[in-house]
Amino acid sequence: MATDVNKKKKSQAAAVWRRLKKNKMAILGLVILALIIFFALFANFFFDYDTMVIQQSAALRLKPPSAEHWLGTDEVGRDILARIVHGARISLPVAFITIAIATVVGGLLGAIAGYGSKRVDNVIMRIMDVFLAIPSILLSIALVAALGTSMTNMVLAISISNIPPFARIVRSAVLTIKNEEYIEAARAIGASDKRIILKHILPNCMAPIIVQATLSIAGSILAIASLSFIGLGISPPTPEWGSMLSTGRQYFRAAWWVCAFPGLAIMLTILSLNLLGDGLRDALDPKLKN
Repeated sequence: MATDVNKKKKSQAAAVWRRLKKNKMAILGLVILALIIFFALFANFFFDYDTMVIQQSAALRLKPPSAEHWLGTDEVGRDILARIVHGARISLPVAFITIAIATVVGGLLGAIAGYGSKRVDNVIMRIMDVFLAIPSILLSIALVAALGTSMTNMVLAISISNIPPFARIVRSAVLTIKNEEYIEAARAIGASDKRIILKHILPNCMAPIIVQATLSIAGSILAIASLSFIGLGISPPTPEWGSMLSTGRQYFRAAWWVCAFPGLAIMLTILSLNLLGDGLRDALDPKLKN
């Protein structure tokens, strides 16, 4: 039985990958994202952190792009390419962590709301509606301002602001499948509500969760950069794309590369995630199965 289940899962994954490969824009997004992750993982191999990212040099101040410094240097002589690559080591993990937290908490709340009684459903979803009434970036700013500026508080704030969409998506999926025959069969053999939710309902809601998570990571990266830009996120001299934009904006007219390349890094990362998310949505759509 276990072997048959594993074979079925592998065949489903192969079918999804086959459909995803047909989407050229999704593959482009996957390639860009893979390159960004690759350089982030091996950032120390390509660029020494102390000498190229942190160490300041008045002689190298605001140097334009050249063979020695491909993307130029910033206002204190640090290599912009090195700081962008090392900045990816902060933005990407923080974004993945925030969305992982939001996925787990939002998914459980949505499953409880969809599977539970009408009263439980109303209480949970009305709370989610209150959070959804506030733009996510404003909610993140308010939470960080209230809790204090730190990496932990930023992760917590962005996670909380991303919980409601996951709760609504999972609730909708649960309402669709909770009366299916295999759920009734699980109830008939005495399975607890907890086991039904964790073992039968949530695994069958993974397709919309994966798509929402991919798209939400892009929004989380933008939120991290936005908070750092206004001084509520990661502060200098730590390399982070939003803080690089903030410290370099006053030099934009004289040295455009100081702001342009960190902004381009944010744009490419978000674009790659959006392209991949759109492709996954089409690949995981049951209506497109052969």
